[in-house]
Amino acid sequence: MTLSLKGPSLETALTYDDVLLVPQYSNIRSRSDIDISTDLGKNLVLELPIIASPMDTISEAPMAIAMSKHGGVAILHRYSSLVEQHRMLTYAKDAAASQPLTIGGAIGTTGDYLERASALVAAGVTFLCVDVAHGHHILMKEALTALRAALGDDIHIMAGNVATLEGVNDLSDWGADSVRCNIGGGSICSTRTQTGHGLPGLQTVMECAKTDRNVMIIADGGIRNSGDIVKALAAGADAVMCGSLLSGTNETPGKIIEEQDGTRWKKYRGMASKEAQINWRGKYSSFEGVSSRVPYRGGVKHLLSDLERGIRSGLSYSGARNISELHSTAQFIQQTTSGLSESHTHIIGRKW
Repeated sequence: MTLSLKGPSLETALTYDDVLLVPQYSNIRSRSDIDISTDLGKNLVLELPIIASPMDTISEAPMAIAMSKHGGVAILHRYSSLVEQHRMLTYAKDAAASQPLTIGGAIGTTGDYLERASALVAAGVTFLCVDVAHGHHILMKEALTALRAALGDDIHIMAGNVATLEGVNDLSDWGADSVRCNIGGGSICSTRTQTGHGLPGLQTVMECAKTDRNVMIIADGGIRNSGDIVKALAAGADAVMCGSLLSGTNETPGKIIEEQDGTRWKKYRGMASKEAQINWRGKYSSFEGVSSRVPYRGGVKHLLSDLERGIRSGLSYSGARNISELHSTAQFIQQTTSGLSESHTHIIGRKW
């Protein structure tokens, strides 16, 4: 029996482990000469192109202070009352009084989102993030239109998430300055298994970066190390958003859980998990995430320093002195599963 598939032929989509960047000639004598800053527009300039995700187990005041101090930025999550979110912002600004604070505030597309946005902007937030799982949606269109009408064009608005070029273009046309790109790629996200929808993370960035709009691309989800960050930037992203990569640190919300054997953990959960939904709104609908725990890892500054070194090294291998040069010079090659195995440290577990 012959099986016939109707419609267009299926395309192959790639994610971070499917590719490598080809090393190129470099005349960069010192990695300290490499500029990894990114200008996302409207006073949102990052010396480190890393954004901490607006999750209730990642980004509250302590993470915002630490990220800003090290050149990145955190987005205060929206899974709290307006009063509580405003208190986070006020605390962060008072604790960081000795230096400028770059900080984002998350809002939704329904309920009190306009009130939240106005209150956050009045309190001095650097930018807003319209934070929903499926951003290519009529509610996003209505929200961005209303936000621009209420707040004008001076405040940077980040929006998402989307997975297609059409999605990026539409959100830009509706008023977004930057767009979070990826659907279902996070370590605690189950959207793809629950709904069957999504697109591999690197492919998403490659597609979205084809935009001809004046919009910045934020690679969001599936990034596990500095190499993945370099690949995302090389594919066209202007910055990356991370959750699990920053989890389990002193600056994340929640207590340290210590086991009898001395091992220590912290909670990490997806905002679409049953637990998170019940916690912040008393019920759950479709659950597209899980709740877990991760090893306790100390201060986030050590992680950020390691990531910064890896990013600088990555640009040097492509002979790029900044992210813009990486966009134009990077060369990808697809690798086999054997190539992937070879790419990882493989002495551990070897049978001698």
